[in-house]
Amino acid sequence: MRSVQQAVPLPLVFFLGGIFCLSQPLGPDSDPKERVQVIRESAKKYGEGIPEIAAYIRDPDLSVRLEAAKQLADIGGPRTLGSLVTLSGDPDPEIQLIAVDGIVNIYVPGYLKNGVSRSVKRSDNGVKARFNEPADVIVEGYVKVAPEAVAAVGAVLRDSKSLDAKANAARALGTLRTGSSVKDLTMALYSKDDQLMYESLLALQKIRDFSAGPSAAFLVRDLNPKVQLAALRTAGILRSKQAAPSIRTVLSDAGISRLRKEAIDALGKIGDPTDRDLFLRLLSEKDSAARASAAEGLGRIRNPADLDRLKQAFEDERDSTARLAEAFALVSLGQLDLNESSAFRYVLSDLNRSGQRSSALAYLTELSRTQAVRQALYPALPRATKDEKIGVCQALGESGESDSLQYLSVLKEDSAASVAQNCLISLRTLETRLH
Repeated sequence: MRSVQQAVPLPLVFFLGGIFCLSQPLGPDSDPKERVQVIRESAKKYGEGIPEIAAYIRDPDLSVRLEAAKQLADIGGPRTLGSLVTLSGDPDPEIQLIAVDGIVNIYVPGYLKNGVSRSVKRSDNGVKARFNEPADVIVEGYVKVAPEAVAAVGAVLRDSKSLDAKANAARALGTLRTGSSVKDLTMALYSKDDQLMYESLLALQKIRDFSAGPSAAFLVRDLNPKVQLAALRTAGILRSKQAAPSIRTVLSDAGISRLRKEAIDALGKIGDPTDRDLFLRLLSEKDSAARASAAEGLGRIRNPADLDRLKQAFEDERDSTARLAEAFALVSLGQLDLNESSAFRYVLSDLNRSGQRSSALAYLTELSRTQAVRQALYPALPRATKDEKIGVCQALGESGESDSLQYLSVLKEDSAASVAQNCLISLRTLETRLH
């Protein structure tokens, strides 16, 4: 995407005292309230008013720059990028918050509506933002984020004087999913600020760059439970074998069920052969979540000696979540039959169940990285349900290879509009990944 060049002050129409006037941008000697009013009137012209508003992004008065930032972020679109990049370097933390949210909103429409910048409170003690739990939203895989946008948000994370602005920048980088942000995010883990560490961990989870896995290892024993749980989840998602020894220590010391659950889940995602005996024991636990994590771990270890045990567990299982994990493990160990009672069919069928769909999609996305799985999957597509086709398209968009292109090309022409639309997006995502 082309960057927006810095706007040059142009003659503009502004509203003052009930009369529209043609003028150059008001100078710094004018009343700041008049300049704010000019910005608001220019914003009513949406895209056409962007150059007029941009003339005030370096105004000496904070209220004027703040109004320019709000209006440009609300207008949105690629034409605001250059000005928002400039505003992200403003010394005021609220303007930084707005600019960062506005930049992300260009690539993830709707992000600004629930952004952290909407919760800012000013007082004599400065600017304070309220952080809600971040939405599970990321930029579409086919969207190319401009390097200057990433650089601007990264600069806020590194250089801002406001911890809230830093934490918001970390959240933004996770939403933009750019691998170039990993270094800045891993450095932020050493900040000692709980919110910043937490947001950086969640961002690394979204980016899923496995090279960042070791960076979360030291936080799996953090004294803040919120940070500790996020670190355990991050270490698992990023398959950090370096974190496994610390996670085992957490598991042995865990006195609360949630911490134990997260530790087991993290080890299951890492799938270190060292934990094979643990997983085999947990496969018989009363806790269905522990059985599910154990099955995942065995599926990632891929020891053929575990095949019979997993088959029996799959046949005997009554919990749907654990049974899906056991099905994943069996497919991972090469059970690729797609008959009605097979494990592979169970994974596909769970794409039709709202409560299981997200887990089934995650498993299918991981399994689809293997060519043998993809080749077994393709012949089933003509008979697949609408939800199965959508799920397969999404999995192939994230994990497919060049052999997947022809199948996505067919499905983007499907008679069901929802299938066609989702598969077109997946095809664009895959093409972007491959090129």
